[in-house]
Amino acid sequence: MSLQSDIEAKLIKTFAPERLDVINESHQHAGHHHVESGHHATFDGTGETHFRVRIVSAAFAGKSRVERHRAVNDLLSGELKRGVHALAIEPAAPGEKTRW
Repeated sequence: MSLQSDIEAKLIKTFAPERLDVINESHQHAGHHHVESGHHATFDGTGETHFRVRIVSAAFAGKSRVERHRAVNDLLSGELKRGVHALAIEPAAPGEKTRW
């Protein structure tokens, strides 16, 4: 199973989102240097290292932006340890305006 599939499955199981997009943005980071985090000297843009999570879930209702981000980061801590270098999180509760 891919990291992206693992991320999607965990988010669905935990947050029962009404809307979810997990976007692999690794290709957009080709040429970046990740030496300090143990990655290749120059990242070639392949693989599953950079993701954007767009999620709408009732679980986020009444929670602050920080609380929402912590909940997603805590849930995906294993994936972050398995090689996810960057995780952009765009959480919302139902009815909240999103940019996407």
